[in-house]
Amino acid sequence: MSTTHPFDGVHDELAARAPKAHTPKTFTLSLDLLKRFFRMRADKGVARIGLVGVFFTILFLLIIGRLSMLALAPDAPSDFHRTATAAILSARPDIVDRNGTILATDVRTVSIFAEPRNIIDKDEATELLTAVLPDLNARELREKLSTGKGFVWVKREITPKQQAEVYRLGIPGVGFLPENKRVYPNGPLGSHVLGFANIDNQGIAGIEKYIDGQGLQALAGAGLARTADDLKPVALSLDLRAEQAVRDELVKGMEHFKAKSAAAAILDVNTGEVISLVSLPDFDPNNPVEALDPNRINRMTVGVFEMGSTFKALTTAMALDSGKVNINSTFDARFPLAYGRFRIHDYHGTHRILTVPEIFLHSSNIGTARMALAVGVEGHKAFLKKMGQLDRMRTELPESAEPIVPAKWGELNTITISYGHGLAVAPLQAAAAVCALVNGGTFVRPTFLKRTPDEVQATALRVIKPETSEALRYVMRLNAEKGSARFTDKLAPGYFIGGKTGTADKVINGRYAKNKNFTTFMAIVPADKPKYLFVTIYDEPQGLPETYGFSTAAWNGGVTTGKIIARVAPLLGLPPRFTPPVTPFPIMTRLGAWGTR
Repeated sequence: MSTTHPFDGVHDELAARAPKAHTPKTFTLSLDLLKRFFRMRADKGVARIGLVGVFFTILFLLIIGRLSMLALAPDAPSDFHRTATAAILSARPDIVDRNGTILATDVRTVSIFAEPRNIIDKDEATELLTAVLPDLNARELREKLSTGKGFVWVKREITPKQQAEVYRLGIPGVGFLPENKRVYPNGPLGSHVLGFANIDNQGIAGIEKYIDGQGLQALAGAGLARTADDLKPVALSLDLRAEQAVRDELVKGMEHFKAKSAAAAILDVNTGEVISLVSLPDFDPNNPVEALDPNRINRMTVGVFEMGSTFKALTTAMALDSGKVNINSTFDARFPLAYGRFRIHDYHGTHRILTVPEIFLHSSNIGTARMALAVGVEGHKAFLKKMGQLDRMRTELPESAEPIVPAKWGELNTITISYGHGLAVAPLQAAAAVCALVNGGTFVRPTFLKRTPDEVQATALRVIKPETSEALRYVMRLNAEKGSARFTDKLAPGYFIGGKTGTADKVINGRYAKNKNFTTFMAIVPADKPKYLFVTIYDEPQGLPETYGFSTAAWNGGVTTGKIIARVAPLLGLPPRFTPPVTPFPIMTRLGAWGTR
């Protein structure tokens, strides 16, 4: 017996009236294609599996390649990456003296950095760090940590003990970065030549700055200078042994003569190499803040001074080399030289007619001025230009000064410049010119780097004739035997010294001060065949009872130079000769120059 539901008819009616579901034709075709593609048939299964395998193999290769690219070439560096890379890669080459002794080197150290974005509790971090590092300024540190930067320095160049203490704090966002710190194991020795590097290991002055200018930063940026071992040491011309001896004698001399400042240098007359350079007061490059004191400038290259009678060597060479004067020429020094309202006098006048060697020996302003006038204004300017006295001296040291040259140069300027007044130059600049006068007549630009003979030949410039050079060596030796350099000769027996003193009144407020001197002494060793030139300067040395109240160069610069020669010459391979050379100046002897008979 069947039972009929009372609503069965209604359901059928509603179903008949309901709209039929519509399936898009495109969707139906897609489903059909997928069904056919994935339908496993024996004849097509293997090919389809192989195709899927190739697809996934390519996909995995792309992923691996992308990961490799990320590992080898990360995204553009952040501030942190740039700072960290610069710190790590800023290694500097060792600087050594001519014998290989270390003058400057890098040591590995550690610095603390912070990532403010990753530090949650800035106050706690500040409190903890300042407790371990009490020299930190808490307010400044809190301000650093409050910035939105990704990287800030907390403290540079910490000790291992400090690193361990900070590490134990365990502050998230605080870490350590290895760095290179520049150290100078010899303290102030050679400081004005070396210069110094800042806390980022960048050269700021001296040879350190020169090194940066030779492409060091480019090498660091390319990752080719991670340690000093990656770089060839920079060999200087300095001899540390000579540097120490020169500084020692200069410190004692500056104190003894109560001078405001002092400086000294030794040059190889044939190569132009600076064997020693000391300028006092100096500084310790390990504490470069001392170098900011303007009284600690390098007086040999940055200071410009009127060189006094040492310039008479240049005037004498100029006159002899011009052909207008010979070694036996005479000049009238009986009376002052009048020029307009000016009168040129001699410091120790002889009041007679003098030969060229006598003019040099007695340091006659009158005779020297007359020789300069014989050459003429234009000839005088051209000679000084050739000798490098009218232009800024260029060496590896970035610090140098422009000479003070008269704006209008007339006969009166030639007169005063002939004996070292009215033209201000750097002492090393004047010393380089005197080297050319005594080395046979070739000008070689001074250098602070070790120089080979081939490099010398490539840069040497003939400026005077060889016979003129012999004449200058002769008159300088004559001055050591009978003139103002005899004190120096006695302090260094056996070295056959030649020398010239120079004393100039200082210019104070535009006027010459009679009681304030700038003294210079230049010596060549040995005079018959010079190897080295020694120069010593004092700024405002005082007269002493033992100097009879005199403060001129012979009594101070000459004395100090003699002591330096006696100490340094043996170190440089120059033993004393107690038997003088038989014919040290053959041309002068043949010409019968005054003093040879």
